[in-house]
Amino acid sequence: MMFSGCFICVFALLIHKVCLQVTVEGVNGGSVVLPCSSTQHDLKLQDVSVHWRHNNSEIVYDIIKGGDVVSVQNPRYKNRAETFPDEYLRGNFSIKLNNLQHTDGGTFSCLITPSNEQETIQLNIKELTAGKGNKSIEQANQGSAQTTTVIIICVVVILLVLILISAMAYFMFHR
Repeated sequence: MMFSGCFICVFALLIHKVCLQVTVEGVNGGSVVLPCSSTQHDLKLQDVSVHWRHNNSEIVYDIIKGGDVVSVQNPRYKNRAETFPDEYLRGNFSIKLNNLQHTDGGTFSCLITPSNEQETIQLNIKELTAGKGNKSIEQANQGSAQTTTVIIICVVVILLVLILISAMAYFMFHR
């Protein structure tokens, strides 16, 4: 019984790590939302820092103590990266990247401290083809919706695993 409990814990951790590796597709000239959220429920913004980076070096956006810090932001992202301040208390530190450029493709990381939560997002940029018109933009938006669906499914699976672990622990100790 103890072995199965350990297996479930390891499985839950693996699901958590896999779910945080997201691929987002965008179109040159379009916009995308890069997801980043904290699992902490009792956030105190004065204690939280969020650091968005592109390819582990370029500073895309920083949120320090609940405030946006763009003074050290790489000029490539000036007036193109935006956040959702009304969502900070809910743990949502996602950014919207506007006017996508081919050079925006790559790996984005979001590090939330002091909880040391990190999410990695692979951004792929596609060229907008003249023959398809708005169809490519719709497909890009559909890709963002699929990413959100995957995240929601992962969160639900993690919650179900945690409930199962809690139920097993309860029944083991209350026999």
